[in-house]
Amino acid sequence: LRRRMKTLLKLEELAQFLGSIYLFAQMEFAWWWFPALLLLPDLSMVGYLVNPAVGAFTYNLVHHKGTAVGLGLWGLATGDERLMLAGVILLAHSSMDRVAGYGLK
Repeated sequence: LRRRMKTLLKLEELAQFLGSIYLFAQMEFAWWWFPALLLLPDLSMVGYLVNPAVGAFTYNLVHHKGTAVGLGLWGLATGDERLMLAGVILLAHSSMDRVAGYGLK
């Protein structure tokens, strides 16, 4: 049962990753932006250079899906495609991480 739940959760994350690709396709950016920006959220780990608590905070803030959705909705509300792009990239990255077995710290 536990293995099935893990598989189901990974499939859910994969669906969110694919959904983020769909959302990206609806925007006016060249396709190369998606892979170019996909690993950028991992720069949030620079907080670990200060100490583990700061590192975990910055990592979790950037990798939290609420941050992604909030940025995306803020961009949608203001018509700012850069904010929408940031939200979609954060969602894609966080979902990709969770498919790979990484989570919040």
